[in-house]
Amino acid sequence: MAGMLALGVLVSGTGSNLQAILDAVAEKRLDARVAVVVSNVAGAGGLERARTAGVETVVVDHKAYADRRAFDAALVEVLRARGVEVVVLAGFMRLVTDVLLGAFPMRVVNVHPSLLPAFPGVHSQKQAFDYGVRVAGCTVHLVDGGTDTGPILAQAAVAVEEGDDEESLRLRILAREHELLPRVLQWMAEGRVTVEAVAGGRARVRVRAS
Repeated sequence: MAGMLALGVLVSGTGSNLQAILDAVAEKRLDARVAVVVSNVAGAGGLERARTAGVETVVVDHKAYADRRAFDAALVEVLRARGVEVVVLAGFMRLVTDVLLGAFPMRVVNVHPSLLPAFPGVHSQKQAFDYGVRVAGCTVHLVDGGTDTGPILAQAAVAVEEGDDEESLRLRILAREHELLPRVLQWMAEGRVTVEAVAGGRARVRVRAS
């Protein structure tokens, strides 16, 4: 996957991580192009960010499909038609199935607002805050069939400061997500990420030093 990486970005909300990717591409920090931005929500702010950047947008309404697998099949059709190599989940609020994961094996990337394997699933920042951790953070990982269980590509730590609340912690973690996600995608564009199968069907990732 060396060279100009073709990305398909899936969004459901404001698309701030999408914006971080678009900015990195525009500033030549990421050797990639966003081939398409797809949302399951017609009014998602991420779609407007994509249009402003001149990127094609497609809405695939999950409510129009009988189940998650049928919805994912429609996503795969859109992504493949545009030559997408790597799929990025950037605030995509749908659980993906084996249909999408099978079409892009170990090429679906997610950014999660915790230091996995701690606090998987939703409301991770609240989980961390309620637990009383002193260090939180974010993880960029490849997606497998579990909930935030796929091979970890990179992590960034965020100290929990005196006087923090859930929202202030969320915003500081989000700022680190915006730095980490484009950096990891650049590693993929440079061909530095290799996935190896290990015993038990698990996968392990190696990131080659530059």
